[in-house]
Order: sequence, then structure tokens, then C-alpha cells
Amino acid sequence: MGELFRSEEMTLAQLFLQSEAAYCCVSELGEIGMVQFRDLNPDVNVFQRKFVNEVRRCEEMDRKLRFVEKEIKKANIPILDTGENPEVPFPRDMIDLEATFEKLENELKEINTNQEALKKNFLELTELKHILHRTQQFFNEMEDPSLLEESSILLDPNEPTRVAPLRLGFVAGVIGRERIPTFERMLWRVCRGNVFLRQADIEDPLEDPSSGDQVHKSVFIIFFQGDQLKNRVKKICEGFRATLYPCPETPQERKEMLAGVNARIDDLQMVLNQTEDHRQRVLQAAAKTVRVWFIKVRKMKAIYHTLNLCNIDVTQKCLIAEVWCPVSDMDSIQFALRRGTEKSGSTVPSILNRMQSTQTPPTFNKTNKFTSGFQNIVDAYGIGSYREINPAPYTIITFPFLFAVMFGDLGHGTLMTCAALYLVLRESRLIAQKNDNEIFSMVFAGRYIILLMGIFSMYTGVIYNDCFSKSLNVFGSGWSVRPMFKGGNWTTETLESNTVLQLDPAVEGVFGGPYPFGIDPIWSISTNKLTFLNSFKMKMSVILGVIHMLFGVTLSLFNHLYFKKPLNVYLGFIPEIVFMASLFGYLAILIFYKWVAYDARTSRDAPSLLIAFINMFLFSYNDPTAKPLYRGQMGLQILLVLLALACVPVMLIVKTLVLRRQHLWQKHLGTQNFGGIRVGNGPTEDEAGIIQHDQLAQQSEDEPEFIFADVAVHQAIHTIEYCLGCISNTASYLRLWALSLAHAQLSEVLWSMVMRIGLSSRSYGGFVVLAIVFYFFAVLTVAILLVMEGLSAFLHALRLHWVEFQNKFYVGQGFKFLPFTFESILDGRFDE
Repeated sequence: MGELFRSEEMTLAQLFLQSEAAYCCVSELGEIGMVQFRDLNPDVNVFQRKFVNEVRRCEEMDRKLRFVEKEIKKANIPILDTGENPEVPFPRDMIDLEATFEKLENELKEINTNQEALKKNFLELTELKHILHRTQQFFNEMEDPSLLEESSILLDPNEPTRVAPLRLGFVAGVIGRERIPTFERMLWRVCRGNVFLRQADIEDPLEDPSSGDQVHKSVFIIFFQGDQLKNRVKKICEGFRATLYPCPETPQERKEMLAGVNARIDDLQMVLNQTEDHRQRVLQAAAKTVRVWFIKVRKMKAIYHTLNLCNIDVTQKCLIAEVWCPVSDMDSIQFALRRGTEKSGSTVPSILNRMQSTQTPPTFNKTNKFTSGFQNIVDAYGIGSYREINPAPYTIITFPFLFAVMFGDLGHGTLMTCAALYLVLRESRLIAQKNDNEIFSMVFAGRYIILLMGIFSMYTGVIYNDCFSKSLNVFGSGWSVRPMFKGGNWTTETLESNTVLQLDPAVEGVFGGPYPFGIDPIWSISTNKLTFLNSFKMKMSVILGVIHMLFGVTLSLFNHLYFKKPLNVYLGFIPEIVFMASLFGYLAILIFYKWVAYDARTSRDAPSLLIAFINMFLFSYNDPTAKPLYRGQMGLQILLVLLALACVPVMLIVKTLVLRRQHLWQKHLGTQNFGGIRVGNGPTEDEAGIIQHDQLAQQSEDEPEFIFADVAVHQAIHTIEYCLGCISNTASYLRLWALSLAHAQLSEVLWSMVMRIGLSSRSYGGFVVLAIVFYFFAVLTVAILLVMEGLSAFLHALRLHWVEFQNKFYVGQGFKFLPFTFESILDGRFDE
């Protein structure tokens, strides 16, 4: 369990791989995902590296597979995903894969080209069929004597004696339906009203062969006289992208042409169906293996990209790589290298050597499906520095608990727990479905966080005795009104004539003792419920906040001890813990003391903790209204304040001076010349100067240069931030009280304004009303109290951990360990 509380111990290792075995060895390392390769060629252009041609070939194969995948999705064919993890193909298999993909791509392109040509021909014949059919109707209408007057617009109205049939020319075609009004206006203006236009819509939409979209078109026929108008009409049709078709003048020729067009359409439809069947068969066969092909190609590309990070020996027979890897996984890495060497058929084993390095290793925290969500919460604030305390194990408990303090409700916690249990119990099936919804993926990733938040909310709901804003009277209230009747103070008339009565716990028998578990249910019907709960939850928030922050400061001790920094322990941790415990730890103890020291009879004389705490800082003890809580309070509080104030210069000044003293001591170490006399075999002055120069050079590599002003400013900022943060952070924990109060009040308002409407009806129709009201109550409960209030409490709990807790011990200035792994490809993200 040691790796859970602190990041893994990492080491820099050097790999010596034989050229013929390098591919297989890197493949095995990618399968286990335990090493992070360093780029040993940072100054070499990516196009000048050794395996750039292989990377390009893999990219070309990936492009062809994306084309095939696009065609499969366009045909609405499901891609088969069996979850298979195919092995990485050998380099010699790349030629076969390239040939397969080339053949498949060319076949699909040829099918698409032929299909598009056939569809274009089919569209032209279909449009011609509609033109022949519609023009015959137009001519039949024009031969009707009742319509001859309409055609007379082509003639001069002042010459009625010349009403005789003229031989008019005409053109016929199709045009987009949305362009008809503009087309008609343009014809009228350009031809000055000397043309006659008839148009009719094609009822069925036609398929565009290039885009595959459905378009709506109309058939038109334009009558005119003279070649000049004919040229104008054709230019206008060309400008509006109208398609003109030849149309015979006689009905017999049109009829014969229509019969021929119909026959060609039938033949073309048969060819189109056969082409589409062939295309479907090709795509269905490809859909069964396209995912496996994607994984193989991208594994190969990842391997060659990794090999480009290596150095090549001068003999061109060995590749040298440097990797970061966990010390605990060295044996697994050795075994993977051995498997890769055997798979390649090489007889020379690969060599793995640990290296000594002054560089900061990456941070690696091993996680599982339960801890990964909490680790992501911590990493979102900042990747931990190498080997420092990992807050994630403690966050597993503290995060859902602080959330539950703000979200405490037995009913809402039960709903949240049930939702999380559904995600947990069906996680394997939901993972197999691979839902692409971003919100669902985010919620599913945090299913164990939600489960613990729901369980803790149920616990705090029992403590608050709150279930959908209602109390549960399980053990019977500890308050009783019967002694009031026995004492003769209250009568039946008293109860009937007064809406509000006060129970005095000092009267014997009225208060029979505390409720066995949680808050007494009688508070749910009391008018001073809010006053009581406010006081209780506010003090509880302060206690939880102080404990949480003291725990965070305590964790910093383990960091100082691990990194062997005793100065930070004596001049950092001890003053910090004393400062916080003297002030705010003492405040938490006062809260407990007041709860224990005062009972029902003496509680009226209990002094205010807020006034006592303020007077403690002001050294004001002469206020007659502020009585002491215990004997010797003044002396103890003065001592605690002076102790806290004494910690400030220790952190602010003493630590800085000690750091400067240490730096000067190290600077002059080994350079004393003992008054110019060489003692024994010690170095001469010149040799001492060389040693000093080497030591300073080594120190400059290991640690940053010591600048007293910068160190003093940094320490002053840290001290001021910590001292003021103790005050502001303690106040920040009052959000536990505020959010808890807001959640309880929203729940109560929702019940009183919605659910009470359905429960107020006593008629037979009240069941229908209750069902409708309960529906709205359930929707509002989920939307407002579970989703919105839950998200609000989640964000506030997140802030309490990031700012108030982690800043006490967590630096978070590391960089994440990113191993070379095929896992992202095997998770199904091959289409990214």
C-alpha cells in the first residue's frame, strides 16, 4: 500500500536494442505500458529521422482506412467490435497490408465513380421522362380553344384580326423549385414579356448524384418566336443552372421517345441495384475487420514514432533509448524485452541499465477503477511533485464526507446511491456500449465517487434526521408535554388557544434525555428549529474545518521527514501546527467544552464563544457581560496568543537567516587554507579554487542559486499567506453550514409548495391529482435538489480540498508519467 500514499519510485534507464529486435521489443513495451521514452534527437527534424518513411507509409494506410470507414458509416453499416486485441504485425507484413488497403480503396473508388455516373444518367433520364410527360399535358391544354385567349399575349392587342396560330419555337427543361419565381421574373424583364412560360412541379424528390441529397425540381416549357429570343432564353437558363432537354414537336415522336426512355430507365435501375448490392457486400466485408486494421496500423505507427526517439549506434546495429520507468516494474520490463527478442528471432539479448540522473523524474500514481476518480480530482489541481504525499487516499473519505455534510438528506442520498449502484453493477455492459455522450462519460467515470457521496449523505441525513425535509420518529422523541399537565401549568384550553408554546427542559420530566441517534424529531415542528440547527451546524463546520486543516499540516511533516529536511520540521511544521492549534484548535476545544459544561439549567448563563474569542485577541477580560467559561481562562488564553505570535517571526525571519547561514557554510566548505599553511595532503590554494569551482558548478546543476532577497520575499509571502489563511480558511469551512442550510430549506420549500397540494385533497379524484403532483415533485427533486444542489455541493467540497486542505502540504509542481502504451487504441478510440 506504500505506493498509494506516495508516488512510485522512478528511475532513468538506458535500453540497448538490436536493430532486428528493436521493433518487437518496443511492441512488447507498448503492450505492458510501463516505460516513458525520452527524445534523444531533439535537434533533428522529424523529416530527417531514420524511420520517417515507415511513419509515412503508416499514415497513408491510416488515410485509406479512414476513407473506408467513412464509406461504411455513409452506408449505415455497423462496424463490428469484438474487443479483440490483435498482435502487432511484423514489418514484413506491411507490404501485404498496403496491397490490401490499396486494392480495397481502388475498388471502392471505382464503384463510387461508376455508381455516380449511373446515377447521373438515371437522373437525366428521369428528368427527361417528366419533361415528355408534362410537355404533352401542356400541348394538350394549348390545343383547347378556351385557352387560346391566354396565348394571345404574344400578339399585339390592337390587331384582333390577326388572331391566327403562329408557329412558335419552344425549349423544355428542369430547374430547382426554389429558383422558379426569380427565373420567371428574369424571363419577363429580359424578353420584355414576349415569351410564354409554363411550369409544373415534379412531385417526387430527385437524388443529386454528386452529394446524394434529395432535391426538388420543376419542369418548365418556354414558347418564343425568333432566334433572338431563343438565344436569350438559353442564356437565362444557363445562368440559372437549368437543364435543357430535346423535346420532339409532334405527339407521336414524344410518345415513342417516352417509351424508349422508360425502357432505358428500367435497365438502368437494374444495373444500379446490382452495383449497390456489390458495394454493400464489399463494405460489409470491410466492416468486420476495419477495427482490427485500425489497431494494427496505429500500433505500427506508434512503434516507428517511438523508434525515431532513439539514437542509432555508429555501427548501425544497435538502437539506444532512454526511458523513465517504475523501479518496482523493472522485472516486468526485462521479461517484455526478453519476449520481444525471442519473437524477432534475434540471438543477442536486449540490455536494460539503470542510470544515475539529477533530473526530476515524472510522477506516477498507480490507480484502479475505484481510486482513479479520486486521483483525477487531485491531478486536476496539479500533478504532485515527485514522491511527495499523495492526497488521493485521504480524499476517498474526506471528499464524500464533506459533500455529505452539505447534502445531508436520507432520501436524496438514497436516490444518489441507487443511481451510482446502477452504474457500478452494470459497468461492464456500459463500457461495452461505448457511449460517446460527454456528460454521461464524465458521470460514469466518477461512479464510485457518486456512490460514496450517496452513502455518506444517507449517514448525515440520519444524523440530521432529514428525509425529503421530513423527520423520522424511530426511537420516540426525548421531549414530553405530560409533565406540564401534571404540574398544572398547561390545560387543554391552553393548547387550543395558543399556536406556539415553549417547552422548558429545566422542568423535570419535560426533557427525558437525548435522542439515541441524530437530532430529535420534535425539532421539525418547532418554530425555533432554524435557530437551533444554525447554531449546531455552524459549530460543527468550524470543528470539521479545524480538524481537516490540522490533518493537512500534519501530512506536511511526512514530506519533510521523507525528503530529509529537518529545517522545515523545526522552523516550518512546528510553528505552523502550534500557531493553528493555539488559536483555532483552542476554539474547537471551547465548543466541545461548552457543550459538556452547561446543561439546561445553566445554559442561559453560558457566555458567547464569539465574544470570548474576540476578547482573547484583544486581551480584554474586564467585560462584565463576558463571563469566563472556566477557571484560569485568562492566563491560558494569554499564553496561547503569545505562543501563536511567537511562531510568526520564527517562520518569517529565523528560517530565512538559518537558510542564509547554511548557504554561507556550504560556500566556504573546503576552501579554508588554514592561514596559508598547507596541512598534510590537503589541497593547495590553486587546487582549492578548482575544488570550489567544481562544487559550485555541481551545486548550480542540483539546486537553484541562493539569492537572499528572493528567499526572504518567498518566506514572507508563505508566512503571511499561512497566517491569514488560517483565518480565512476556517471561515471558508462555514460553507458546510450554509450549503446544508440551503439544501434543507429548498427541500422543505419544495415539499410545502408542491407535494402538499396533492396530499391536501380528500376526494376520490385526489389520487389523480396526487399522481400528477408527485410527477412534478419527482422531476423538480431530481433536477434541482439532486443535480443542481448536488453539483453545487460537489464544487464546494472540491474547493475545500484544493484550497483549504491541499495547500497545507501539497506542492503539485510535478509532471505526469506518460508511458508508451497501446491502451488508448484498444479502448476503441481508433476513430480519433
